[in-house]
Amino acid sequence: MTYCVAVLLESGMVFASDSRTNAGVDDFASFCKMTVFERTGDRVLVLLSSGSLAGTQAVISLLGQRADADDGEPTIWTARTMFDVMVLVSDAVRAIEQRDGPYLKGTAGGFNASFLVGGQIKGEVCRLFRMYAEGNFIEASDDTPYLQTGEAKYGKPIIDRVIHPDIPLAEAAKCVLVSFDSTMRSNLSVGMPIDLIVYERDSLAITHRRRFGEGDDYFRQLSEEWSVGVRNVFRELPDLLW
Repeated sequence: MTYCVAVLLESGMVFASDSRTNAGVDDFASFCKMTVFERTGDRVLVLLSSGSLAGTQAVISLLGQRADADDGEPTIWTARTMFDVMVLVSDAVRAIEQRDGPYLKGTAGGFNASFLVGGQIKGEVCRLFRMYAEGNFIEASDDTPYLQTGEAKYGKPIIDRVIHPDIPLAEAAKCVLVSFDSTMRSNLSVGMPIDLIVYERDSLAITHRRRFGEGDDYFRQLSEEWSVGVRNVFRELPDLLW
């Protein structure tokens, strides 16, 4: 399983993904689920993937292969808008599903590849989408400024209480990391390393990217202080009157 979250704010975007994959209780491994397509000054595109590792890697590879082809067809490097990018991702998802889907019917998981896709193309505002395994997608908005995929339920409560469109990027990044801490405490299928990108609106370049591995000092401090803070607030809640 996995956990990915992306946040769309007035000041930019935050992306984060875990790196744990498993094919059973005794077969855990780590693979980066964050893919970046960047041309400084022109576009920044970030894809966070969940689902079958073979399926998501095939989709990413097909997108890259088509981007490198010089056949005049639209690619992620020539798409004029983020919506056009999503159409290309959708086409890649459906192409892989058509190739592999029939062979996966009847298996435990079947074909399963979904993505969070966000970024900015020069001349357009930041935009964020969620792509489903069927190839259809939705877009984030002021009413729903963040999107999740994978084991979303454990980290959702903190994000719902903290995230709003005008929150500073640094605060949003902390909130996202706390949501990962909550998720990992409750579900062993989500685990480190955690990949994090904080993108500043209109910069058209990624300048803040970090990976948090096991034992990372900052993440450990964040986790410990969050736990202490929650317990302190709990003690201060009014007692139940019977």
